[in-house]
Amino acid sequence: MSSETPQELNQAGFAAEEPFEFPQERVILARLSDEPLSPAEAEAEVWAERAGAVVGFSGIVRNHDQGQPVHRLSYTAHPSAAEAIAQVAVDVAARFPTVRVWVAHRVGELGIGDHALVAAVASAHRAEAFQACAELVEATKQQVPIWKEQFFADGSKEWVGL
Repeated sequence: MSSETPQELNQAGFAAEEPFEFPQERVILARLSDEPLSPAEAEAEVWAERAGAVVGFSGIVRNHDQGQPVHRLSYTAHPSAAEAIAQVAVDVAARFPTVRVWVAHRVGELGIGDHALVAAVASAHRAEAFQACAELVEATKQQVPIWKEQFFADGSKEWVGL
């Protein structure tokens, strides 16, 4: 049995002597990828011992859009997209000073069932984690210049997000 006194933590799970972390230090990952994304990897990497909640989101390619069968998608990113997704992650971390952030968006060809956008947020409390994750996803969709080309089963195609 240890004789050490347990360390007191504040409501956010930080010890009083713990150093302040800048928002960019709490962004674990923010990137574009031409490789498959893993929600399990996102959740594992964003978690820390002080986190009592990890909230994740997976945007997955579905087989239909507006009543038409979708065969596959292709995502194209503007050259500034990598910088934009990094800025979105830092902005969310700045708005929520105790969260850790992980976000990635696929580019290139994706099939039905592939993960197009994966985000995860860790926090001491679930309400903050849910809110930060929702804001992270919405800001990524709105502010990162990525366009989707949908290829329909009938051979037609359509650009989304232009």
